[in-house]
Amino acid sequence: MKVGIGLPNTVPGTSGALLVEWARRADTGPFATVAVLDRLVYDSIEPFAALSAAAAVTSRVRLATNIAIGPLRAPAVLAKQALAVDALSDGRFTLGLGVGARRDDYEAAGVDRRTRGAVLSEQLAFLRGRLDASGIGPARPPVELLVGGSSGAAFARMARYADGYAHGGGPPRAFGSAAARARAAWRDLDRPGDPRLWGQGYLALGDPDRGRAYLRDYYAFTGPFAEKIAAGALTSARAVKDFVRGYEAEGCDELILYPTVADLDDLDRLAEAVG
Repeated sequence: MKVGIGLPNTVPGTSGALLVEWARRADTGPFATVAVLDRLVYDSIEPFAALSAAAAVTSRVRLATNIAIGPLRAPAVLAKQALAVDALSDGRFTLGLGVGARRDDYEAAGVDRRTRGAVLSEQLAFLRGRLDASGIGPARPPVELLVGGSSGAAFARMARYADGYAHGGGPPRAFGSAAARARAAWRDLDRPGDPRLWGQGYLALGDPDRGRAYLRDYYAFTGPFAEKIAAGALTSARAVKDFVRGYEAEGCDELILYPTVADLDDLDRLAEAVG
C-alpha cells in the first residue's frame, strides 16, 4: 500500500508560500501522492490551483483531487482544469470526483443540488467518451479517474467510468465494507481486474486540540457526527502506524493522510512515522 499526504489547502489561513513548501518537502519524503480536498464556501485554496502550484515544485509525487466536487463545475471547465494539471505535472495527476454533501457550496455556485448525481454522471461520460473530440486541450492521455461516494449510484458510476474508488474516511473496517461494495460493483459490470482503492484519514500530531477544532468546524454541517470525525484524528505516531496497518489489511491501495493544522512539523512527523 502506498501512503500519500494531503496539502493543507482547506486549513484556514494557509498561505501560498506554506502550501508550496509543503509540496516541495513531500516530494523529497516517503509519500507517493499529494492530494487536496474541495470546498467552495470556506476559507480554502481552490484544489486545481493548489495542485498547479504543487506541480511546479515537485517532480516525483503524484497529484490528486480526493475529491473535487464535480457538479460545481461545467463538464468542459472541469476537463480543462484536469488536463491543465496533468500537463503541468507531466502526467502525474489523478482526478478524484464526487458530488459533495454541503448545500452552501451548491447555493453559492448557483447549481441545483437535486440533480448533482445526474450531473456527475454526465461529467464522467464526457471525460471518458466525448473529451477527445471536443477540442478541449492540452491533448493528453486519459487521466486516472476515481469516484467517491457511499450510495449505490456512486459505486455504479465508479464501476462504469472510473479506474478506482475513493473512500471518504473513517476506521479501517468502514473502508473494508466500502471496498467490498466497490469490488462487487466492478464485477457486476464485468470489468477486468480490480478497481484501485483509495482511503483517507486525518492527522493532528503536533496540536491535537487545534486539529480537532478544525475538523468540528469543517464538518459542522453533519451536526453531532462532526464530533465523531474529530475524535478519529490521528494524534500520535503509534496511531498513524496502526491506522496504516489497518487499511493495508483491508486491501487499500493508497491511503491519503490529511493535515488538520498547517504546520510543516506535522509533515515531518508523519514522514518519520511512515518512512
